[in-house]
Amino acid sequence: MNYDEFNAFCASFPATSHVVQWGNSDVWKVGGKVFAIGGWSPKGQAAFTFKVSDVNFDFLSHCEGYQPAPYFANRGMKWIQQIDTEGHLDEQLQYYLSESYKIVASGLSKKKRIELGVLVK
Repeated sequence: MNYDEFNAFCASFPATSHVVQWGNSDVWKVGGKVFAIGGWSPKGQAAFTFKVSDVNFDFLSHCEGYQPAPYFANRGMKWIQQIDTEGHLDEQLQYYLSESYKIVASGLSKKKRIELGVLVK
């Protein structure tokens, strides 16, 4: 997945916003809360960062092509960065971006979710 594909995929979720910040990274938010970041890449290649469950954090931390996310994981936050973006992990990335959106959206207040029209199951 490249940055254009990443941005198009993240834009497909309801009530998202996009900003460029933190070293020219593409930052995607729902309800003002970050759920995905495209940037912070090692060696100038594409890298994508997303929030995960505790179980997925433990699993992905030991999988090739992933690492605990810089700046997040070292603060105890459960964020993973996909650093292998050659294409064979695109389907997995879409799954984890979808899960990250759901995790972050479900953390919004019920009032905020209703206001945004975000239904999380």
